[in-house]
Amino acid sequence: MIIKKYTSEYKILWDEFVESAKNSLFMHKREFMEYHSNRFCDNSLLFFNERDELLALLPANIDGNILYSHGGLTFGGFLTGEKMKQPKMIVCFDCLKQYMKDNGIQGLIYKSIPYIYYSFPAEEDIYALFKNNAKLIKTEPSSVIELNKNIKFSKGRKSQISKALREGVIVENSMDFENFINFENSVLETRHHTKAVHSAKELEYLYSKFPENIRLVTAIYKGEMIAGALLFVYENLVHTQYLASSEKGRELGALDLVISELINEYKNNKKYFDFGISTENSGLYLNEGLISQKEGFGARTIVYNTYKLELL
Repeated sequence: MIIKKYTSEYKILWDEFVESAKNSLFMHKREFMEYHSNRFCDNSLLFFNERDELLALLPANIDGNILYSHGGLTFGGFLTGEKMKQPKMIVCFDCLKQYMKDNGIQGLIYKSIPYIYYSFPAEEDIYALFKNNAKLIKTEPSSVIELNKNIKFSKGRKSQISKALREGVIVENSMDFENFINFENSVLETRHHTKAVHSAKELEYLYSKFPENIRLVTAIYKGEMIAGALLFVYENLVHTQYLASSEKGRELGALDLVISELINEYKNNKKYFDFGISTENSGLYLNEGLISQKEGFGARTIVYNTYKLELL
């Protein structure tokens, strides 16, 4: 097996493989990965067999002597096709370790892709991590609704939805990313002393490249945005990348109405609705109020796992 470091000459080959991979996401396309190339030193890898056939991709960046898969993406890990079988994946890891040794890389931080994002079983990498003594260093619970099941909202969520409808809250699609990110940042700074990962310009750029995969939905009350959700839309599911509500929005149940309408819209054509994580401090602190709201819509936990593989 031969490993080649990604360069722009492989862009078409990379994107074509992403299209056919059994566990790829639109964020693995090069135009998505490179929107923040100024913040990450790309070290993505392509794995070829002896017949020069592409077997796997590893989206990655490097920082010092540590390889990350990939620090700028929600999920990383190996992208593989349906021909990938367990013995081949073990060989991929053997070759990856040799590549790391040859290039002075001492460790790999590996963010695995949760199974609900697969189009076909693809956990060969998880066994290979175990076999190579990788350590699980972070587990974050994400709240997920299986949309083809009987979804039961809690009384609290139903009450908030009814209130929003009575008060005349309007849910609508939007392309006003600048207003939304300013709104999101004001909420994040007030409640969590942080800010959104994406800027408005970055979201506008990504939307221009992936209009079918990025969607902004807002709740409007008397002409003012009081809640909103930024969605990443995948083949089998919808992921809420950002959720935000003002004090007025919380009072009126505006975000509950947004989520309710989205669930009703997607339940006939998607399998899962992923709210994302409710933790801080690398998964050690659980925000019980936040996860309670998500579980009030019938969501239950899957986990986002991160591993560390160190060379002996």
